[in-house]
Amino acid sequence: MTTAKADSETSTKQRRWPLALFGAILAVIGLVLAVGGIQLAALGGSWYYILAGAALLVAGGLLAARRVAGAWLFGLTAVATVVWALAEVGLNFWMLVPRLAPFLVLAFVLALLLPQLPGVRSRRVPHLLAGVLGLGLVAGGVAVFQPHGAIQAAAAPKVQRNSATAGVGGDWQHYGRTPAGTRFAPFDQINPGNVDQLEVAWTYRTGEIADGASEFQNTPLQVDDTVFVCTPLNKVIALDAENGQERWKFDPKVEDRKTWNRCRGLGYYEPAKVEQPYAFAEDLDWQQSHPAAPGGNGTCASRIVMTTIDARLLQIDAKTGELCEDFGQNGAVDLTVGMGKVDYDNVLWYYLTSAPTVVRNMIIIGGWTFDGRSVDEPSGVIRAFSADSGELLWAWDMGQPEITKLPPEGGSYSRSTPNVWSTPAFDEELGLVYLPTGNQQPDFWGGHRPETTEKHSSAVVALDILTGRERWTYQTVHHDIWDYDIAAQPALYDIPDGKGGVTPALVQLTKRGQIFLLDRRDGRPLAEVEERPVPQTVAAGDWVAKTQPYSVGMPALGAEPLTEADMWGATFFDQLACRIAFRKLNYEGEFTAPSTKPTLLYPGYYGGFNWGSAAIDEDRGYLFLNDIRIPQVVTLIPHSEVDESKLVAGHGVGSTYPMQGTPFVIDHEAFNSPLGIPCNAPPWGVFAAVDLNTRQLVWQTPAGTVEDAVVNGVKANLPVPLGMPTLGGGVSTASGIVFYAGTQDYYLRALDIATGEELWKGRMPVGGQATPLSYVAPQSGRQFVVIAAGGARQSPDRGDYVIAYALPKKP
Repeated sequence: MTTAKADSETSTKQRRWPLALFGAILAVIGLVLAVGGIQLAALGGSWYYILAGAALLVAGGLLAARRVAGAWLFGLTAVATVVWALAEVGLNFWMLVPRLAPFLVLAFVLALLLPQLPGVRSRRVPHLLAGVLGLGLVAGGVAVFQPHGAIQAAAAPKVQRNSATAGVGGDWQHYGRTPAGTRFAPFDQINPGNVDQLEVAWTYRTGEIADGASEFQNTPLQVDDTVFVCTPLNKVIALDAENGQERWKFDPKVEDRKTWNRCRGLGYYEPAKVEQPYAFAEDLDWQQSHPAAPGGNGTCASRIVMTTIDARLLQIDAKTGELCEDFGQNGAVDLTVGMGKVDYDNVLWYYLTSAPTVVRNMIIIGGWTFDGRSVDEPSGVIRAFSADSGELLWAWDMGQPEITKLPPEGGSYSRSTPNVWSTPAFDEELGLVYLPTGNQQPDFWGGHRPETTEKHSSAVVALDILTGRERWTYQTVHHDIWDYDIAAQPALYDIPDGKGGVTPALVQLTKRGQIFLLDRRDGRPLAEVEERPVPQTVAAGDWVAKTQPYSVGMPALGAEPLTEADMWGATFFDQLACRIAFRKLNYEGEFTAPSTKPTLLYPGYYGGFNWGSAAIDEDRGYLFLNDIRIPQVVTLIPHSEVDESKLVAGHGVGSTYPMQGTPFVIDHEAFNSPLGIPCNAPPWGVFAAVDLNTRQLVWQTPAGTVEDAVVNGVKANLPVPLGMPTLGGGVSTASGIVFYAGTQDYYLRALDIATGEELWKGRMPVGGQATPLSYVAPQSGRQFVVIAAGGARQSPDRGDYVIAYALPKKP
């Protein structure tokens, strides 16, 4: 063989190997898809993967053998895939990505390799094809960074100046700013025309990093010239509202039992400003023994009210940071009195994480109970205490309604009754306080629950403020065995009745993504509610309701049942894995009861709507919402099959609830792909607005990006707006802006509430899980927006920041 001929053959082989390698890779891809497709089809799923996998397997073999037929077969498979994808998911961008993007990449590479096939004499056509496909890849890459699935507003809202809190002062003295819980700040200094000029005005660091069992979810209070902050371990800090300088710090020295450290809010009480105090015998006795001091009763003229994670109710002098010693015992009330056993091996199963509710001279509290431990957990009793003396004024024990204060000697409030761990709202004119209740423990099996408490589970309950007696109850889930407790604070708003008047309404968001609109006088639905049949299969010893309520007169967010077509992945491999996993699960739609077979819960027990609650633009009648769209997988396991000494008995995904006293424990898992990405298609959270006048969804947009998301230890660092799960709530202002910071990426955002357009975003050192507040500082007249930033959930970056934003000072 001549040297020239040998060199020619060597050159030919070198040109052929890329095509052979591509063919081999394509064949392996086809084999994996075909094998997975056989498993999926056997489970009753789509046959596409068998057919496409077999075609790619054959095409890869033909291409490796340098047969032109392999290219034609690949092309036909790609065209068929486009037809199949469009038929299955339409033009949904994110659903099309794992179906079509791999083919686009493979087709681009194949186009570059086509000249190596015998019979392809021209390089022009393959290169032109590669160019077109390359442009498609570039266009797809650009599209990845654009929001998809957004719903645009059709028209701007009318400003109607019809708020339930008209005439209320400018301070932020309640968790939701006012008793109505609407998070509406009646200020317009920061407006759509200048919000892009916002800058950090001041930053304060608490010194307590929100890591481990702690999450910094506090919405501070603002009273006059002071901002009051509480940390997860219940330190209270008073800051100058103008510059953030510390005025005092109070440390109650709670023990970190590493369970569930939260302080979402504080209460405020100023005796001298209570125009009509409720008259109780305890108050009168106390007032006679404590003559009025200048500016108010007793030793503290103004008081910060706090509940702690070691189950105490405290009052702190708002001016000095010292305990108000005339309240309770030296400034504290023991909230475990009457509760029975609450401490289990140095873990408290009862304490407080949300803000106390201060109504005139009364403090109303519920409590957090440890999910899923036992049928014998602390009570969900609601109690009212004198804001002057700390005396117990009334108690509402739904299991023993005859108990109106302390239980009989040696007894306790009813065990394991539905609790109120979130924040009530109240209407002083109607004399009602509205309680968002939990579900009876343990969460996921309810065969033991008595009829006396069933009706109050996962409901809105209205109590008479003065007496604590039940006035009405509206249940959002019957026999809740899905942990669909009501996490969101009710929001009170007066809706035009179409006759020139208004109807006093209550808006209740739920974990199910349902929005219930009720008449707050009697609990009657103002928007139509249907009772619909639900799956009836249930675990041994339990039962399910035949129907469940659906608020069809209001929009529902993220509540559509999942199908195999909704399964997602970054590639067609993990999408196929998610399809197979979905087909293996026990899932008959919403309200599929937990089973000994892994069961899919969607909406998941994180929401829907969680404790962040709603914000209502009271001047426009717009309800601002943010949600979570992440399913969970739960499995009931008989106690006999579990080594309970090795249980990871934590909270939520990744843990097992012991459910002592039931036949089962229950295991919790995320429904993720092999890459650690949710199996359901994005968005996994949205921002949205509903017009309360028309009861229509006005706009919707993905909530944040994956920029700071961490998957398997790797941070994305790409601002792809998939729409992420959100924690925290928004605050709306009179200028038509809503501020929000509870996304997975590290931003405070300002959105136009009329359109959902992002007007501005400010980068924070870490993410936030709290609701902002806005106020006008009396010192300068400047409007501030303040957020607590302790780190976003699922992020390793933690902090202790309180950050205030404002417009630049005028020269």
